[in-house]
Amino acid sequence: MIKQVVFLKKRDDMSMQEFMDYYENQHSQLSKKLGAKPALPNAQRYVRRYITPEPNPLTGEVIHPGYDCIMEIWWNTRADFETAMKGLADPAMLQHRLEDERKLFASNSNPVCIVEEHDSPVGPDNQIPKVIPTFEG
Repeated sequence: MIKQVVFLKKRDDMSMQEFMDYYENQHSQLSKKLGAKPALPNAQRYVRRYITPEPNPLTGEVIHPGYDCIMEIWWNTRADFETAMKGLADPAMLQHRLEDERKLFASNSNPVCIVEEHDSPVGPDNQIPKVIPTFEG
């Protein structure tokens, strides 16, 4: 399984609540509203993580990371990811997607990464936790 991570900055003229509301109720539903079936082909999970800057525990300084949301999508294989990216770039839907992004994000150009995760032992038994992801359909 691979995970795509995208770092997103809201438009300056939006409050965080407006940003979250639009993302959750409009943008995250756009592909479905445009008739894509499925909305995100081959995706196993699609998550938005909204940022709230906190004081650094060592210095007390609050530093904004420069983005307001971390978007994550899980894919079973690289081929599944690439197939979905081709679908998202389909000219029939791309213009609608770009226009909607301009209502929400500071830019259409956002850092996109594929991440490789490594767990470290934690907890009282110094073990790597066995997490079994559950995906609601």
